[in-house]
Amino acid sequence: MIMRNLAFRFSALSMILLLVVLSCVKQNLISGNGVLKGKISIGPLCPVERIPPDPNCLPTMATYKAWATAVWTLNKNSKIATIVPNLDGTYQIDIPTGNYIIDFATNQISHIGGSNIPKTISISNMDTTIYNINIDTGIR
Repeated sequence: MIMRNLAFRFSALSMILLLVVLSCVKQNLISGNGVLKGKISIGPLCPVERIPPDPNCLPTMATYKAWATAVWTLNKNSKIATIVPNLDGTYQIDIPTGNYIIDFATNQISHIGGSNIPKTISISNMDTTIYNINIDTGIR
């Protein structure tokens, strides 16, 4: 009788624990994170492009900081994340699921060249969204 009572309590406790774990997993699946990744291309950085590229005309970390990009809420009232690329321009960040705008991190005084931002993107839970950012500096 005691063993039967203990087995019943263990089963009940296991069921409660299972329900709590499943509830947490479901909540995470509904409002989790997704991945935004891509490459930032900035150029030209010299008046004449050469092949192979002149090392002095390749983007540096200072170049990426000068043309910094960020992920914003749709109304652009809040910055969700600043995109900090690797030296080769590739980036990858985890952000909450939702719809966002990718744009410059600060207001640009002059848009001499062109770019493919601002851009509205959608981040899905446990999914990867790829967006390559192209910034034309206007140097000719």
